[in-house]
Amino acid sequence: MKRLTAMLLVFLLLLCGCGAPADPADNDGTFVDNGEASKPEEEPKYSADDKLIALSFDDGPCLGGTTALLDYFEEMDIVGTFFVIGNNINDETAEVMKRAYEMGCEIGNHTKSHEAMGDKIPPKMKEEIDYVQELVKSHIGVEPTLFRPPFLNVSQTMHENIDLTFIFGHDSLDWTGIPAEERAQNVLNFADDGVIVLMHDGWDNYETVEAVKIIVPELLEQGYKFVTISELFEAKGVKPEANSGVIYSDTGSK
Repeated sequence: MKRLTAMLLVFLLLLCGCGAPADPADNDGTFVDNGEASKPEEEPKYSADDKLIALSFDDGPCLGGTTALLDYFEEMDIVGTFFVIGNNINDETAEVMKRAYEMGCEIGNHTKSHEAMGDKIPPKMKEEIDYVQELVKSHIGVEPTLFRPPFLNVSQTMHENIDLTFIFGHDSLDWTGIPAEERAQNVLNFADDGVIVLMHDGWDNYETVEAVKIIVPELLEQGYKFVTISELFEAKGVKPEANSGVIYSDTGSK
C-alpha cells in the first residue's frame, strides 16, 4: 500500500511539471531573461564629431613643473600625455608620474638619457627604450605604447627597432625660452580638431604652465575637449602601428 501511494505521488509530480527545468519562455512565448544575457556595450567616451585636442609634454617628470600642471589639470578636469625621461624618474618624481596616470593621463617613452637616437646602433636603441618601458611599468603597472624621439631625430633604423608608435606633434616652441603668452598664442594659432600639441614640463618649466592656463580656457570656450593621445586616436578611428614608418603630429599620417 505504501509503495502504491509513493508511485501515485511521483506520477502526480511529473504530471504537474514540478521539478522540471524552467522554460526560458513564458506561456505566451516571451523570452524570460534569467540575468545571463550579455550587458550592452558602454557608450564611447568621445565621438568622431567631438572637437578633440591632445596636450603633450616632454622631459619630465619634475617635482615642480609637472606637479603644477597636474594641479591645474585637476582643477579643470582635463588630461594630457607625458613623455618621460628614464633618468628623471626617481622615488619622488615617480610619485608625480603615478599621480598623472591615476588622474587619467597617459605616460609615453622619451628614452632613458634624452640623447639623439638616429645614429645609435640597434642594441643601444633598445637599451634606451627598454629601460623606460620597464621602469614605467614598475611604477604604474603598464608599459608606454607611444614614443617621442628626443630632438625629433628619427632614422629608418629606429622605425625598424623601436616597437612603439612614433609621435611628433605641433610645436609650441616653448623650448626656445619665449614668454608664456607667445607659447600660448603659437598653440592657439595651430589648434585644430585632432591635433597633438608639443610642449615641455621638464626643467620645472613654469612658463609653459602659465601658457597652458591661457590655452585651456580659450579652447574650452571654442568647444574643444582635452584628451590623451591614445584617446584621440581611438575617437578619430586611427589605428597606429609600430614599425610602420609613420610619425603622428595629429590624426592624419605625417
